[in-house]
Amino acid sequence: MSLKVRRAVKGDIKRILELLVQVDMVHHLGRPDLFKGPATKYNSDELEAIIQDDTTPVFVCVDEDDVALGHAFCIHKQVVGDSILTDIKTLYVDDICVDSAQRGKHIGKTLYEYVRAYAEENGFYNLTLNVWACNSSALKFYEAMGLVPQKIGMEKILREE
Repeated sequence: MSLKVRRAVKGDIKRILELLVQVDMVHHLGRPDLFKGPATKYNSDELEAIIQDDTTPVFVCVDEDDVALGHAFCIHKQVVGDSILTDIKTLYVDDICVDSAQRGKHIGKTLYEYVRAYAEENGFYNLTLNVWACNSSALKFYEAMGLVPQKIGMEKILREE
């Protein structure tokens, strides 16, 4: 299979919405107390605006038929003039998804390596992301890509729903 990564375009929105449902369902199955399922965190109009914004690039990994097999949502972040934080530029990876039917074909690695190269070429200091503790396969993937914990979010559930 021939893979290529490119910026998402309006024509990819339907496919990205399908992938976003898969992302939601992974989280819903792991934490049904927090995530509704099946759902998407963006609608078509919101996705169109995100795709058009250069500070929120969305990349898709496509096959030889230009069908999106996975996506990576990124956000440019920089805090300037903070009293304790430095002014570094961070590329935050908001979401990486590979179609569940296409896993094991190096699509995630291809996307990640593209995003990493994009960050390096555009002068970002670091690349960050969050991963839910219930998503052990994603955690293992990110560790294999060389990511290490930056901070850890913790919780205590106070009541059962």
